[in-house]
Amino acid sequence: MTILLDTHVAIWCLNDDKNLSEDVRRMILNPDNIIYYSAASVWEIMLKHARRPKDIPFDEVDFSQACENAGFIPLNITGRHVMAVGTLRKREHSREHHDPFDRLLLAQAKIECMTLFTHDELIMEYDEKCIIPV
Repeated sequence: MTILLDTHVAIWCLNDDKNLSEDVRRMILNPDNIIYYSAASVWEIMLKHARRPKDIPFDEVDFSQACENAGFIPLNITGRHVMAVGTLRKREHSREHHDPFDRLLLAQAKIECMTLFTHDELIMEYDEKCIIPV
């Protein structure tokens, strides 16, 4: 399986957070699975750390380095990814979702045939097959 980690899931992995279930932890540690983190997550970390360094105690450089040390593969943002945001389908009567990082991550997973691991309830309201709730 090829997996793209949502930003908070990547943070949970790096911090060995108890929010990760054993099943998800096993899938991430399974050497048969390929784990990616997105440049969108690096950008998100940079912005959030600059605004709230106490809530996000590491910067984008530390985050990227920790991801690579964990064996995660970086995924750049391409024009195809950006254009695919407009193709995302939402379920009827779903709540508004204005987070551009989440939508870009979902579009990347869709275009690259990856599985997006997320805990974000608003992402789970999209009608896309590539979402795995954690």
